[in-house]
Amino acid sequence: MKIVFFGTPSFSVPFLQALIDDPDTQVVGVVSQGDKPVGRGGEIQASPVKTLALSRAIPVFTPASLKTNSHIHDQLRELSADVFVVVAYGKLIPQSILDIPPHGVVNVHPSLLPRHRGPSPMQFAIAQGDVFTGVTIMLLDAGMDTGPILSFERIDLSAEETYTTLSQKVQVTGSRLLIQTLRRHLHGEIVPLPQDDSKSPATVTRLLDREDGHINWTESMETLERKSRAYIEWPGLWSVWTRSTDEQLRLKLLSIRPSDFTADDHPGTVTIKDSRLFIDCADGTLEILEIQPEGKPKMQAKAFVAGYLDINSAVLK
Repeated sequence: MKIVFFGTPSFSVPFLQALIDDPDTQVVGVVSQGDKPVGRGGEIQASPVKTLALSRAIPVFTPASLKTNSHIHDQLRELSADVFVVVAYGKLIPQSILDIPPHGVVNVHPSLLPRHRGPSPMQFAIAQGDVFTGVTIMLLDAGMDTGPILSFERIDLSAEETYTTLSQKVQVTGSRLLIQTLRRHLHGEIVPLPQDDSKSPATVTRLLDREDGHINWTESMETLERKSRAYIEWPGLWSVWTRSTDEQLRLKLLSIRPSDFTADDHPGTVTIKDSRLFIDCADGTLEILEIQPEGKPKMQAKAFVAGYLDINSAVLK
């Protein structure tokens, strides 16, 4: 199988590696997003997918636009690939590209479609309290994750599941399922199955932004704990403390858990007890285990309390 791979972030790397390692596949080209500044220093870096491809001497294309760049269309046609594979490329692929490979464009989507279409399916599955999710291998069409399904596999979610641990599960399960599905698809052994919204109502996720991590203390302990696991890598959970000096300090809450201790105060109220840090929400009190004040390193709650005793009885917003 001659394959062109579309992908960008580190999440995509195990899928590309699996295709490179498989004896039945030849990755003849990679399409990735362009180099971007990374970190506070703004150092320009290639995407993880591009870095892997170049290390294996695979041609890499980083067009600013797939829609308006006619040159990339010609380059992709010249590769004579049997199928294109997409894993978290990060941009919509126009119909003119979808029409190029004879066996279509295969996409790996980390949910059981049609639930959680869109760009943030794993985060939404955890934040909404799903007990299972999965991986769907599908053919792309012009819609947002609406194409016919080639295969899928369920993944159970543990009570402690985070975005990080779920990503790892999806990478292992999805890489294996992708290879199996590609072989069967190219041999004509799979009849693509249209998505049935009547049996499983479609839901659409959106791209998360920083404000999604801003804590609403009138939400329940369960909701906030789920969000802390879903947003562990981005954007995290955070709140704002206005100190007596009118200084506003943003606090990132890195690890939280529901507590048996109940202060029974207004939502957002901080209580220090026995060098432990508690904050009230809608239906109880959360204990903060690890915290990071803006501009400071992360620290255990006990160390934070020792340096910020004046937070006791403050109301976070």
